[in-house]
Amino acid sequence: MVFLRREPVQVARRATPCVSAAMVAGKDTNGKGSSAYLFAVDETALLAVYNAQLRAHIAEHPPEGVLVERDGPVTRFLGFGSQGWVEYHDLGEIEEDALDALIARQIERFAQIPQRFEWKLHGHDRPAFLVDRLLAAGLAPEEQETVVIAAIADLDLTTQPPEGVRLREVHERADLDRIERMEAEVWGDGGATRAADLEREHAADPEQLRIVVAEAGDAIVSAGWIRFPTGTEFGTLWGGSTLAAWRGRGIYRSLVAHRARLAVENGRRYLEVDASDDSRPILERLGFRPITTTTPYIWSP
Repeated sequence: MVFLRREPVQVARRATPCVSAAMVAGKDTNGKGSSAYLFAVDETALLAVYNAQLRAHIAEHPPEGVLVERDGPVTRFLGFGSQGWVEYHDLGEIEEDALDALIARQIERFAQIPQRFEWKLHGHDRPAFLVDRLLAAGLAPEEQETVVIAAIADLDLTTQPPEGVRLREVHERADLDRIERMEAEVWGDGGATRAADLEREHAADPEQLRIVVAEAGDAIVSAGWIRFPTGTEFGTLWGGSTLAAWRGRGIYRSLVAHRARLAVENGRRYLEVDASDDSRPILERLGFRPITTTTPYIWSP
């Protein structure tokens, strides 16, 4: 399930698998872990894991007031913050008329609320005319991002924040309000994460959302969080905004390493990020691999 802003780092935003499940999981034929083995697996296999485990994922304990509705091949998420989502595993070879009707039903449902929603389009989605039909229905694309995945075993987990900066896990509303104010400075009020949404999500399932801030003195200079979708091998990274004066000092890298350590404690194998064009090179240098793209198509009442 998609919540809030994806990982922007520090800037001012179905293929068929050709390998065995053991190879995708990074195991040899004896079932032993092998991080080196993962890199013998191509992006097609990683994409298959992503498709199977993360797409249209439904939280085991969603925040209070969140509704999950199914409509044929798509799943609607309503009632979280100021936006809803439409997601799916695969639309297959749906006919054009049926696709138009499916899109129209999503618009009709969200118009009843009314609430804007995001149709989360992936670069490998079918059918080929999907983008044309979304545009024809009045949905507008936002900035394309790249889905990148890393095997945690291949990451440097020792990275620490620079001198004068400490990392601290938070969940109290006062700290969440401080995160919101920091992000408002980075993004403007319209791009800041809502503290109330994070608070509600954390209350619903504290173990599935871990929030970390980077502090210099009494000021939060960066923040990021990690979600642990139930029934998957993934931790997903979110947030990552850093105040302009504190960029380029390794704070973001230390936040990634810290959250990767939390993922190890949680028994996860992979980290996943929807990365902007600015963040993708940084994440690739850390060991993440691009597997597909994602573009939000937005409808607003």
